Amino acid sequence: MHVTAEIRSLKGVGEKTASLFGKLGIDTIQDLLRHYPAGYDTFRDTVPMRELAPGMFCAVRGVLTGGIAARKGGRLTVSTCRISDGTDTLSLTFFNIPYLKNMIKPGETYIFRGTVSGNADTPKMEQPAVYGVEAYEKLRDTLQPRYPLTGGLTNHAVTKAMRQALSLCDGIDEYLPDEIRQYYQLTSYRESLEGIHFPENEAMLRQARRRLVFDEFFLFIVRLRKSRECSIRIRNPHPLTETADTVRFLERLPYTLTDAQKRVWEEVKADLQGETVMNRLIQGDVGSGKTVIAILALLLTVANGCQGAMMAPTEVLARQHCESIREMTAAYGLPFRPALLTGSLTAKEKRECYRRIESGEANVIIGTHALIQEKAVYRNLTLVVTDEQHRFGVRQREALAGKGMDTHVLVMSATPIPRTLAIILYGDLHISVIDELPRDRLPIKNCVVDTGYRRKAYRFIGGEIAKGRQAYVICPMVEEGEMEGLENVTAYAEKLKTVFPRQVQIACLHGRMKAAEKKRIMEAFGKGDIDILVSTTVIEVGINVPNATVMMVENAERFGLAQLHQLRGRVGRGKEQSYCIFVSSSGAEHTMERLSVLQKSNDGFLIAGEDLRRRGPGDLFGIRQSGSLAFRIGDIYQDAKVLQEAGEAADRFLKEGAVSDALEQAIASPVDFRSI
Repeated sequence: MHVTAEIRSLKGVGEKTASLFGKLGIDTIQDLLRHYPAGYDTFRDTVPMRELAPGMFCAVRGVLTGGIAARKGGRLTVSTCRISDGTDTLSLTFFNIPYLKNMIKPGETYIFRGTVSGNADTPKMEQPAVYGVEAYEKLRDTLQPRYPLTGGLTNHAVTKAMRQALSLCDGIDEYLPDEIRQYYQLTSYRESLEGIHFPENEAMLRQARRRLVFDEFFLFIVRLRKSRECSIRIRNPHPLTETADTVRFLERLPYTLTDAQKRVWEEVKADLQGETVMNRLIQGDVGSGKTVIAILALLLTVANGCQGAMMAPTEVLARQHCESIREMTAAYGLPFRPALLTGSLTAKEKRECYRRIESGEANVIIGTHALIQEKAVYRNLTLVVTDEQHRFGVRQREALAGKGMDTHVLVMSATPIPRTLAIILYGDLHISVIDELPRDRLPIKNCVVDTGYRRKAYRFIGGEIAKGRQAYVICPMVEEGEMEGLENVTAYAEKLKTVFPRQVQIACLHGRMKAAEKKRIMEAFGKGDIDILVSTTVIEVGINVPNATVMMVENAERFGLAQLHQLRGRVGRGKEQSYCIFVSSSGAEHTMERLSVLQKSNDGFLIAGEDLRRRGPGDLFGIRQSGSLAFRIGDIYQDAKVLQEAGEAADRFLKEGAVSDALEQAIASPVDFRSI
């Protein structure tokens, strides 16, 4: 069986299961093999109850000492019981498990695995996984893959399909040149696939992961360098002339640009007026004022009689940008004639928008991926701005820029990436950094706490809601069972409904929701109809809610510092004081020390540097830095050394020039690296 075969060719994968795999972007055997685990369950020896401490994730062996008490509160059924190891007892709480009485019987011995909460004197576990003694013994000291899932598809089903795919495939080609593999001591591609999905030990997993991360970075950089070769030093066919519009706009703003903003605007302006086409990245923290630079660039463009476009990663963000431009147009008499183009417009609305774009009636077009659709024909597109650029790949940038003739490109990112890595990752772009925040911004107040602080945190959030404010709670997982020991948005939202009064509106948000449902929830939160939004990192980009003043991040130790910094950028956007509470379920001293960096500083670039310094190759099981380029498996902070090696290898490889058919095909394929 070849890797290009359809997923349905696997035994036991029928039409219904294939459609579930399809929701995860898995249509072929090759897609399945590249569906890497999100993490691994490591089943250790059980821990005596006397050694339990709050925040510890572990397994305990115990006998159910009595019956199971159940009470119903709204849509939530809460079941409680106690277990004993002969010396000490432990209280267990389960949510919405009506069949619990059939699972465990009084007097029988079981293994319960979960996170310890409560305090040292009265420890407890909430929603632990339950195992028979023999079943747990078979799993002990193994690494069990936990895959990203979708509703209706179990981890067992994915694991079974993966084992079958690896055993049947005869078409897994090695595409890295032997000299590169040998020089960097990389395992073969086939061995790496075996090792990433079903590692026999941590050493095997590390070797497999390093090879696959290297591949991802290497292919990304090679394609980036090839793209740069095609675009470098393109003559500027329409240099723009400075007009009075930008000067008047700056004079009428109710604030003065920071020195960093002034410096970056001069760099952008010089590009637009220069001899070659602009290809520039603006990096800056949330709230540093990147958007006003983009507005100035668009203003200079339309003042010269040309069109500009701004592409945002979500409809909500696109609408916010469009509304902001309309407000500025009215307030300052700007020559903008904006149009909003998104996928949710009706056919009639789209036709009218296309007409306005093609005729030039609309001179600044704001939208999502809809901007690069075939039907969108521009009159004289001269400048393309992409917001939160890591959400768009090189090909998408090129597709939008290709709507014009030798178009200027300005990309913006709030992802704080150290310059040494940025040069590798953004090799096709000149880099500008806004490293200064406006003086009137209140710094966010931060605290790093353990799980024992939760009740106090809930009271604090309740106090903010009573003042008319809103809050975010961030969980790393979507639903139960993805990775044990981590909080998930589905159960957490239900749990919060038992903590807060009925009048407090609580909703959850995650990436597996349909686009329309995500949009509805984000807009409702933006309007203030939702008080607490329990979310995964999907909120990292896409909503600006100045009324949100609190963010609480669960399992904060599982995220990189740079990603946590980006997450807290969702608060602190209004005039009121904002707060961020980082809750660690690990009481380890080095973990709390690492997180304390966030407590001491709000400087994204300082934090990114610390992230780079502190996160080493031992951090195999953290949550992926989804804010730092959408790589499938690589993490630019954790894998910084591999990124640098891949950069060296790519540069040396391109100088030599010889490319095998297998490697040429890999370079041309976007499958392995979602950023491209």
